[in-house]
Amino acid sequence: MTAFVDTNVLVRHLTGHPPAMAARATAFLVAEPELYLSDLIVAETVYVLESFYKAPRVQVAEAMRSLVAMRSMTTVDPVLLLRALEVYEVERLDFAEAYLVACAESTGIGRVASFDRTIDRVTTVERIEP
Repeated sequence: MTAFVDTNVLVRHLTGHPPAMAARATAFLVAEPELYLSDLIVAETVYVLESFYKAPRVQVAEAMRSLVAMRSMTTVDPVLLLRALEVYEVERLDFAEAYLVACAESTGIGRVASFDRTIDRVTTVERIEP
């Protein structure tokens, strides 16, 4: 593993702003043979793209899928991240809740304790209220 990649590198690469930093970020991502993409950085990148750049959910999900799919990127569980992105995009949940749903599905626990009723949109898990 050559490095953990931070949100600011990913955002520069994905947005192209500012151009000089974006070029450096893209060159780095292409040149490095093995980078680690943590789940927390995925969540933060989604947040920055949505809140600061006002990127549409579909565009954010596609951008994040492209990062997970990069040959140089290593994640703990790419299938889990891709499922979380699917729930985020299709069911229109916040990424954190989508990630919890994906975790509940993948572990077989099947339940999420939350007051957030948007989780009820997903029929593969049960939301329980404390």
